[in-house]
Amino acid sequence: MVEQDRTGGGDPREELAARLRLLQELSQRGVRALARDAGLSSSSLSRYLSGRTVPPWPAVIALCRLVQRDPRPLRPLWERASHPLPAPPKTSRQVPPPSPPAGAPRPPRNDLPRDLPDFTGREAQLAAVLDGVTGNRVIAVDGMAGVGKTCLAVHAAHRLAADYPDAQLYLDLHGFTEGRRPLDPDRALRTLLAALDVPSEKVPQDGGVEELAACWRSELAHRRAVVVLDNAADADQVRPLLPGAGSSVALITSRNRLLGLDEVPPVSLDVLTERESAELLARASGETDDREGRLARDPGSTAEVLRLCGRLPLALRLAAARLRHRPGWTVGILVERMAEGASEFDTAFAMSVRQLDRAKARLFRLLGLLPGSSFDEHVAAALADVPLRSARAMLEDLLDAHLVQQPAPGRYRLHDLVHQHARRATTEQDSPADRDRALTRVLDYYVHAAAAADAAMPFLSLSREPTVDRPPTELPSFPDKMAALIWFGTEYLNLLAAFEAAEEAGTDRHLCELPRFMRTYFARRCGTTMLNGLFERSLAAAQRLAEPLQLAEAHSDLGFARYNAGRMTEAADAFEAAAPLVLRAGDLRAEAELAMRRGYLRWDEGYVEEPLDLFRLAGKLYADAGCPMGTAHATAYEAWALLQLGHREEAARLARTALELPHADGAWPPTLTALITLGVAIADDDPDEAAEHLHRALALAREDGHKHNEAWCLNCLGVALRRMGRHEEALARHEQAFALLDELFEEHWKIHFLSAYGETCRLAGRPDEALRLHRQALELAPRLGHRQAEALAHEGIAAVLDETDPTAAAEHRAAGRAVLPVPGPGV
Repeated sequence: MVEQDRTGGGDPREELAARLRLLQELSQRGVRALARDAGLSSSSLSRYLSGRTVPPWPAVIALCRLVQRDPRPLRPLWERASHPLPAPPKTSRQVPPPSPPAGAPRPPRNDLPRDLPDFTGREAQLAAVLDGVTGNRVIAVDGMAGVGKTCLAVHAAHRLAADYPDAQLYLDLHGFTEGRRPLDPDRALRTLLAALDVPSEKVPQDGGVEELAACWRSELAHRRAVVVLDNAADADQVRPLLPGAGSSVALITSRNRLLGLDEVPPVSLDVLTERESAELLARASGETDDREGRLARDPGSTAEVLRLCGRLPLALRLAAARLRHRPGWTVGILVERMAEGASEFDTAFAMSVRQLDRAKARLFRLLGLLPGSSFDEHVAAALADVPLRSARAMLEDLLDAHLVQQPAPGRYRLHDLVHQHARRATTEQDSPADRDRALTRVLDYYVHAAAAADAAMPFLSLSREPTVDRPPTELPSFPDKMAALIWFGTEYLNLLAAFEAAEEAGTDRHLCELPRFMRTYFARRCGTTMLNGLFERSLAAAQRLAEPLQLAEAHSDLGFARYNAGRMTEAADAFEAAAPLVLRAGDLRAEAELAMRRGYLRWDEGYVEEPLDLFRLAGKLYADAGCPMGTAHATAYEAWALLQLGHREEAARLARTALELPHADGAWPPTLTALITLGVAIADDDPDEAAEHLHRALALAREDGHKHNEAWCLNCLGVALRRMGRHEEALARHEQAFALLDELFEEHWKIHFLSAYGETCRLAGRPDEALRLHRQALELAPRLGHRQAEALAHEGIAAVLDETDPTAAAEHRAAGRAVLPVPGPGV
């Protein structure tokens, strides 16, 4: 937040200039760099900082946003400076508002692109948008490419922001981005829900676009948000993204009239008028106040610039940028350079590119090959095969030339028309081999960056090193889990686009490796459906490569995705296919990982000795491979299995062993499993120590943000409290666990918790509730092939019926023995 005025009375123009100079100090930029980043001319900014000129309000907003300060406290001062009044009597010094308390909620999401300070004309269309959302809440802006649809929608969204304070969202739907598929509604909805910080457990993972759209409408219903849906391909793409009940509004842009949205009034844009075009050219070139400037001295050439630009705002801004950054040029020279172009669009683009040196021009062309919607300097460096420092400097020059945009600090993107021009230029000027090598370097980068981010997260990550062609010279820094999570969140759509690009290019090794390093994050954000789809395509690539280790890992990964989706038979088939390949590859870690996964599956299928043997085998293989973290993981799961069989002392001993084994700092999964096992195992003998271990496990799960594991911890805490005789506290913990599970859209996960909850209800004197839970488990378990849970459900029902219906109880025990002759008592 910008500090409020502490100077009392005085000239408001001077006070405003002083405040702007403070913003410059905070930015640690010189005048030229600050002007560039704020989209202003250096001469104009100098006048604003000196107090000679009062800046337009959008310029103040742009400067505040660069230093992440709230511009609203400056509004009264700006209004006084713009419309001076007689100076009021001096008052006592104002006290600045208190800083927000630590731990305060994050401010509402605002990812609108910067509002252009030189926005020109469009008064009638802007009024139509602002008035239209009042009654209709959705407006569609249509018009030809480069006509300024996005600028108008973003400008209107900034005007509406104060009335819609809960969120201001922007999403490029890529309906007309050359070389890219339009963003499908599924990914668009997931991106929008993530922008609202909707927890992943509330986002449907299965069921299709309809459920996602319902979730999106439900989230908007209790917010006042403005959403810009830019570059829509057609009505079908955008219809699921529209708000339903409530006050939120949406602004859509498209090159086509969205005839399928009959209820949405259109606002159609044509090219600017002659007067508006001339005004925009003057403002964008920084010659608004100069009546003796180049534009004024050569009206004939100025008119030719307007003609060559076709009165399109994008082309006008590109031409103005060249003029602004070439003080030695006349307007006639600008016309000559523009006239060499091939079309109204390409003239401005090609003219800008021709001012670049060879290295920058090559980078610009290659940017047309990038998958994804935005990129950073690391991607650019990999693309052009240049040092990071060189890529950063070249991107800054391309930014000055308006050939790239900077929607956020450190992030870059190409406007659709510029992207098209770059893509055509690289096709014409770079050989197919050069283009293939550039794309391969980008895909290599994404594999290695994803691997580095995956390794930085404190999850169990036993993946081997990437084997793609070569690592980039410089990768982003991932000092902790949060940095890795932020990177994955930022690159989410780009990683998916890279996977699509690898499939289109037929680079099977990237198709094999990308999903392995994406799976930990994607499992938390995308659910099992997307992971199954990625690993299905990864397996097809591995089959084409026909390398035993790649193929073994692909079968194993797909099997684990199937297992987590509750598709037990398919999981078993995939693991069966992986087993001989793993042995042939001779990779101990891959063999150990497969043994662990088969152990999970065989346990759920109702087997006892085989999963225990598999966990012990995995522990030995991990030890032989020099991986103590893996050994701890296997030991912890052996302890967990023994606990469920009723061997509490042995389970406690092994759990303590797992906790004592060395493993990487922050690698919590062996710790989490061992803590839960130990806490439940000793609940009868040492309640205080048990509670300490279980609360520590719960804290770790919450820190990770994995709701499934948080529910697991809560459920096991309920079991431990039940064994301590604290039934009401136990029920409260079970209820908390199931409140989390009810928010998840993967129903099969409940099978792991129903029997424990039912047993607690029985002992707490709630037999009807216990029967309901056990019967729910009995209905779910056979569909999943979960024989262990099915047998436990029969036993749980029998325990409830023992006193009221012994015959029925006996029948359920017999049915349970038929499913599983020797079930464990469970936890």
